[in-house]
Amino acid sequence: MLTRRSNERGYADFGWLQSRHTFSFGQYFDPDHMGFGPLRVINEDRVAPGAGFGEHPHRDMEILSWVLEGTLEHKDSLGTGAQIQPGELQRMSAGTGVTHSEFNASKNEPVHFLQIWILPEKLGLAPGYEQRHFALAKSMNRWHLIGSGSPRNGAVKIHQDVDLYAARLGAGNELEHIPMGSRNLWLQVARGSVEVDGEELNTGDGAAWTTAGKISVRARSDAEILLFDMTVSDMTN
Repeated sequence: MLTRRSNERGYADFGWLQSRHTFSFGQYFDPDHMGFGPLRVINEDRVAPGAGFGEHPHRDMEILSWVLEGTLEHKDSLGTGAQIQPGELQRMSAGTGVTHSEFNASKNEPVHFLQIWILPEKLGLAPGYEQRHFALAKSMNRWHLIGSGSPRNGAVKIHQDVDLYAARLGAGNELEHIPMGSRNLWLQVARGSVEVDGEELNTGDGAAWTTAGKISVRARSDAEILLFDMTVSDMTN
């Protein structure tokens, strides 16, 4: 198991935005942390009330937003206008090109969210958008599939060979995960504290396994975690 500690991440402070970068992003460059397989970006963003990212372009990327607190407002060149709240996963496929903006929908409260970029399985896909709500009870002390290259049970479609699980663990509870075949795993602690392979992981920490076997995660305190079960390849076609 390789660990990526919260305080080792890149950091950007623009006043209206405080952002922690698990992997190289923007002005933060770290050749040892350029991504993990098809997982390219995990940014933990806090946006001040009424502020946000103005209209900007993307292409050939699967962009996911997972809100932890507050409400994120999204608009794009596909005509989508939506608000994303805790328990909802948004996927925007940038494909051949899309522009979008993201703002804190509140004038009074900050928004705290994870923005995740995944390299797509193919270049030049048609741009697209999907957003789903996932009931809290379905991820309590269990893995709940929220996004997948082979979506089932209401999961959001991701155009890559990856299964994305969310779990909310009460203190003392434990989960196991056994990947099918040769897979890479990335665990991100969104909040709380867990123990994995005898190591304590806290809010903002990540852990990686290459061609992993079984992993066990035990909550030291109430925790929210994301698990990426991915192809070992990072190449697009």
